Amino acid sequence: MENAEKQLLTSIDKLTELYFIQLSFFLEVMDFYIRRMEEAKTKFYPTYEELNPVSKFITNKVVGILRENEDLIAEVKKYKISWTEEQDNVRKVHQRLREAKEHRDYLYSGDNSFREDQEFLVRILKKYILRSPELQNFCEERSIHWVDDFEVAAAFVLKTIRLLTPEFPSTTALPSLFTKDPEFDVKEEHQFIVELFRKTIIHSDEFEERIKGRLKNWELDRIALTDIILIKMALAEFLFFPTIPVKVTLNEYIELSKHFSTAKSKLFINGILDKLVSDLIEEDRIHKSGRGLIN
Repeated sequence: MENAEKQLLTSIDKLTELYFIQLSFFLEVMDFYIRRMEEAKTKFYPTYEELNPVSKFITNKVVGILRENEDLIAEVKKYKISWTEEQDNVRKVHQRLREAKEHRDYLYSGDNSFREDQEFLVRILKKYILRSPELQNFCEERSIHWVDDFEVAAAFVLKTIRLLTPEFPSTTALPSLFTKDPEFDVKEEHQFIVELFRKTIIHSDEFEERIKGRLKNWELDRIALTDIILIKMALAEFLFFPTIPVKVTLNEYIELSKHFSTAKSKLFINGILDKLVSDLIEEDRIHKSGRGLIN
């Protein structure tokens, strides 16, 4: 159990590293863009467009916030992320971005709002950067375990871009995998992860029997393993985490099933959990406390 817990926390740290690698690669492509624009001005026979480039991309406000963020700078240094040996791959991604219709539409849209800067970055991140084979191959070479985690980290990158505001301070930590609230200790989240892991494993057999009791015309070994694990985790939250509302647990695990299991899993998990909650309430096993947490 102890070794498994250590591996769990290590995997979370590696996922955090992957998140910062993706953000760092994005900024490297932006920096490459600026360098190429400056180099174009020094050609023997630069075009009018090269001498007078549209600077909108360079002055993107969201990019500016990320570039100055002390948390991001520190994490890139901590994980020793460098793109010095990857400039050819950076160039390939940059080239596809420069040729993209989204790029030209953005430059000449006539809109200079923070919202447009934000939405443009989300679009190019989704289509050209986070899906680039160059970045994915780099991450696979760094850790084979990142194949499964890549999309999860990418989702947090997009979430970070969407959550930034024009007044976002450079000294404030980026919104990422953990809640980085001054009043909230990240160690508490680590503790929650470990406790949820322990309760789910220790009570696995008990939870399995409960699940079997609610299956109609199905054998447990015919159910997707991921679905069984998610249901067991939800049961652990119902029974052993009094500050988590039942509705929150239901919504979270249904949402997780959409990302990590089969197309029909959300309906199956929703149905089974509804029945299991009814059973637990009838047995007086669910006890929630705090504001608005009874239901």
